[in-house]
Amino acid sequence: MEDDILTIEEVAKYLRVSERTVYDWAQKGELPAGKIGTVWRFKKLEIERWVNDRLAVRNLEPQFSAIQAETIVSPDRIVFMSYSTKRDALLALADNLAAAPQVKNRQELAAEIIKREDLMSTAVGRGIAIPHVRLASVTDLVVSVGISRIDIVDFLALDDEPVRILLMIAAAYNQHAYYLQTLSFFSARLKNRALRESLLETETPQEVYALLTNTQRPLPGVQRPDLSKRMDN
Repeated sequence: MEDDILTIEEVAKYLRVSERTVYDWAQKGELPAGKIGTVWRFKKLEIERWVNDRLAVRNLEPQFSAIQAETIVSPDRIVFMSYSTKRDALLALADNLAAAPQVKNRQELAAEIIKREDLMSTAVGRGIAIPHVRLASVTDLVVSVGISRIDIVDFLALDDEPVRILLMIAAAYNQHAYYLQTLSFFSARLKNRALRESLLETETPQEVYALLTNTQRPLPGVQRPDLSKRMDN
């Protein structure tokens, strides 16, 4: 059944890898999983999706250079928030995203974001959550970024880190490849610790935009934004 709950041993057999590998992937947040007490458990449907997405992304990796962050991220879709619960944070970010002309149904977007989160946490570790959906009522891929001033502790991240950086992606239903590219691109980019620390120190949407698009300074290790020369809102 699609809603079967699997053990580490069952996942290892399904993926044809060792149980240790499955355990390590779960610990690092690379495999969708959750804990019941101290024991790892996996939803069969989520594992199947993970396999399909992983195979698709492997084919897309050479095209990462085609992703232009400055055409995806926009200062007017960057918000600062101070919500202590993930539901409030997600609804606020969905409301911001719904203001984009690409989103035609505000209520559907919010409902599907919450539904997706209830299915499996979109916290990917390192204080990051990337809620994402594909909808027929979205005409083109659009992104909203949230920087939380306080810890959001109920995302149930696999590394137990509270979430402070959220990147919400909504795409048209027929944009599967581009959607996966974008998701993987930002997931990889936000693994940079210096970038995450710099994002948390920003005070304006323009500073966030400059860091995510690398338009403010060269980014060998990611420089912190020049807070003495902030742009006006």
